[in-house]
Amino acid sequence: MENLHFIEIIDTVIYDLSRELPKYQRYNRLLQAWRDIFSCDACVLLKLAGDNLIPKSANGLQIDAMGRHFPIAEHPRLEQILAHYENEIQKKVHRFDADCELPDPYDGLIQTPDGQLNVHDCMGAVLVIDNKPWGIITMDALNPQRFDSLDPKILNSMIGLTEVVIKTANLIFSLDQKVQRQEQVTASLISEKFSEKMIGSSPAMNMLNLEIDLVADSDLAALIYGESGSGKELVARRIHMSSKRAKEALITVNCAALPETMVESELFGHVAGAFTGATKNRLGKFELADCGTLFLDEIGELPLSIQAKLLRVIQFGELQRLGSDKPHKVDVRLITATNRDLAKAVAEGRFRDDLYHRLTVYPLKVPSLRERGNDILLLAGSFLAKIQRKVGLNNLTLSKDAERALLAYEWPGNVRELEHLLSRASLRAAARNSKDDRVVVLENRDLDIESAIGESNASLHTNMNTDSDVSEKGMASVGNVAGQDDIVISTVDNDNNLKQITDDFQTQFIKKMLAENNGNSAATARAIGVDRSNLHRLMKRLDIQ
Repeated sequence: MENLHFIEIIDTVIYDLSRELPKYQRYNRLLQAWRDIFSCDACVLLKLAGDNLIPKSANGLQIDAMGRHFPIAEHPRLEQILAHYENEIQKKVHRFDADCELPDPYDGLIQTPDGQLNVHDCMGAVLVIDNKPWGIITMDALNPQRFDSLDPKILNSMIGLTEVVIKTANLIFSLDQKVQRQEQVTASLISEKFSEKMIGSSPAMNMLNLEIDLVADSDLAALIYGESGSGKELVARRIHMSSKRAKEALITVNCAALPETMVESELFGHVAGAFTGATKNRLGKFELADCGTLFLDEIGELPLSIQAKLLRVIQFGELQRLGSDKPHKVDVRLITATNRDLAKAVAEGRFRDDLYHRLTVYPLKVPSLRERGNDILLLAGSFLAKIQRKVGLNNLTLSKDAERALLAYEWPGNVRELEHLLSRASLRAAARNSKDDRVVVLENRDLDIESAIGESNASLHTNMNTDSDVSEKGMASVGNVAGQDDIVISTVDNDNNLKQITDDFQTQFIKKMLAENNGNSAATARAIGVDRSNLHRLMKRLDIQ
């Protein structure tokens, strides 16, 4: 009976090889087969990338684990598993004793109904593709005797099948060459910060990634717009690294940080004697980016006088250094970014109309963090993995209450705010825990999310006209149209109760609109004039069923 069950599972995995499945789904189904056969509590597939192991799929771990990476030198168990392979005839599998004192990388990350944190029985195997270690697969169980009666023949068969699935996936999607090229260029040309990956699998991020892939291969000017802290610079880097200019330089300029007197020199260069202090010729950012990409962040801050000269460079591909009348030809891919409404700036005469149309050949909107759902937890996992090394802790993880608080918060400061909030929370958690603890759990109180929500509401109140905000002003204006007189709010003379008054108004108004639309949230969102996901998020925060 047991062999029959094994054969049925294997048949399913083999059948999947002939199907057109996304790589992540193929891996997820493979790991579920591992758990079904060996009755383990968690199974993880990790790919070897330099000195790190990167999770490609995880079954049984908390969602933030997929946002992490595991430096091999910092995880002795993973290091021992990899050490078992030097050539294809050596043993690939390693099982750890139940009383092993080595820290487990998954402590605190395994989903358990009883809240138990520490792993008791674990084993791993090296996966070999084309006679090279591709990565490892690990199995973990809370029962210390779980793998005592494991059939080695079945285990070896599953290892071999996993290697086939991985190789097939790589051939189907033909991504190996592109990934290797990007990684090599990243390692040789850019710093650790530059090589940060865009993390996220929400529909909004998937759409953005498709847009990036579409525009990257062209030389079209791209304008990236979105709220502060949402990751516009990462999008620019990703466009460059996916383009045919990837082997050339990406030069970044923050226009808002340039003194107005130095903007022209910084962008176009100068010759000796052009102004006091100009003792020698100096190349500008355009010439430094020749044959590569120039990224102008906060483009809306450029003075009108410089906008005219920028337009000439874009139109004719030539510039003049400050103090010189000799033109210089440049071949530059231009990417710009802003958190301002450039169309409004054009209407107000603060931005040139002709330049605006030159820059917006291909606009890309970076979604705000509150539009990205569970990406918040993936990003949190990535940040916590970096933070725990900086503060000297072993394993930082989030409690369920902390996860819910992060998902409910509005994030006016977006990804940048998330990183800073988690850094502060980690310091608070470190203060009440020993650095020798195997797992440090961040609680809701560490996040101080209630205080942050107050700041979020204030920030949203001052940014009421953004297209994704569910602000008090927007709700109130719709309320006037829909019959606000039926809603009664008891007011008090205390500024500290403003948030409660606002929440009470929103609660009553949303309930009234839901009733008028027979409980249909989609129809209610349309009637109110907000995005349905934002309405759901607000209902969740206000505890509206």
